[in-house]
Amino acid sequence: MRKIQVPYIDQSIKYPTGCESVSAVMLLKYLGYEITVDEFIQNCLECREMEIRDGVLYGPDPNKFFCGNPYDEESYGIYARGLQKALAKAAGDHYEFPDETGTSTETLLKKYIDQDMPVVFWACINMRKEIPGPEWKLLDTGERFCWTSNEHCMLLVGYDEEKYYFNDPYDNNGVVGYPRTLVEKRHAAQHSMALGVLKR
Repeated sequence: MRKIQVPYIDQSIKYPTGCESVSAVMLLKYLGYEITVDEFIQNCLECREMEIRDGVLYGPDPNKFFCGNPYDEESYGIYARGLQKALAKAAGDHYEFPDETGTSTETLLKKYIDQDMPVVFWACINMRKEIPGPEWKLLDTGERFCWTSNEHCMLLVGYDEEKYYFNDPYDNNGVVGYPRTLVEKRHAAQHSMALGVLKR
């Protein structure tokens, strides 16, 4: 078994849809940054609100912006490329955060976990099944976009033969192990998104 000790933060008290920001801050604290979740959200994360226009839901592209507001339980979230930008802003020139979307989990283990570097990892809340929808029109282009509900972001911190281990900020889950095959399924359902970390 291999497990990295990373400071844990619970999202449930204040950040109902802030799993990505909380996971990012756990990673930053592990890397030695003195930053709070509130500072990260206010200074690094770009958020755009959802809008109803003529009865149609419009929203931002989660590859660029947080959709809504992490303090609001009716909000959605942000995808890897959008969070990558926020992490880069927080970390300055010391680290980079490669977009590892589509990289196999086995490769992530070798490339990062075995080098004592956690991975920002998208799957589903408590490994529940994904739910397609809701849909909205993108604010900038009018294109249709379909969100995949039960989206969740955690920090991958370890593994053994049967499970992957995460700092899971949801509902004060703490460090939790989920069965490997289930994790793979839920990760694939969320576009296999992940961010690594490398010292510059």
